Amino acid sequence: MAYKYEVIADNLRQQIKSGKYAPGELLPDQNKLAATFDTTRITIHKAIQLLIIEGMVYSKRGAGTFVRKDFGLTDNRQATQMDQPIGTTRTNAGKKVTSKVLELQARLPTPREAEQLMIDDMDPVYVIRRTRFVDGKVWAYEHTIMPTNIVTLTKHVLMGSIYGYLEKEGGMAIAGSHRIISAAKATAEDVEAMDATLGDPILVINQVSYTDDGQPFEVSESHFPYETSTVVADIQVH
Repeated sequence: MAYKYEVIADNLRQQIKSGKYAPGELLPDQNKLAATFDTTRITIHKAIQLLIIEGMVYSKRGAGTFVRKDFGLTDNRQATQMDQPIGTTRTNAGKKVTSKVLELQARLPTPREAEQLMIDDMDPVYVIRRTRFVDGKVWAYEHTIMPTNIVTLTKHVLMGSIYGYLEKEGGMAIAGSHRIISAAKATAEDVEAMDATLGDPILVINQVSYTDDGQPFEVSESHFPYETSTVVADIQVH
């Protein structure tokens, strides 16, 4: 038998999927939801947490809980997420993080990219490819798509932390990301970028990152060498 918070989460999930709450819309506050479902605020909080984990909603301190603007645009939305800081620099705080820029250009987005980033198909995007190193060793090969209207990027900027630059120079409040983790075989691009062996296994993380108002600003795919990559997750039963 399901716990009450799971039943409530399923009810809210169906309401969101049916369109009762539109993308970007604020959900009723937790006290109102507790009254609606005849339960406690603690139970509502646990239900909301389930939806946050699934990538359906996000919470903004002092404002409430909102339906993600990009909800439904990413395949396998309920795939495993990693509870790690976003960005190589923050994940490896205290270590020396460097980059090798392989590509920086602008073009029009593909229909899929425009949908994921919630932009017009005539809004140009950056195409960024770079290899990231931590303490001199290959950490990952990143392929990133980002709207050009966010901030002006240069190869010099890409040598450091893009997220740090967006927050400092662009005034952006980065809230988090939705991640899908999978495995693949190394391609010719991985051989070029990471000196990988063609056909060797690699860890792949597809990511949509969003600001504190739920607006997606980045679609990326990162490849990690299998020799130095692990997946760690903490699971709470209750």
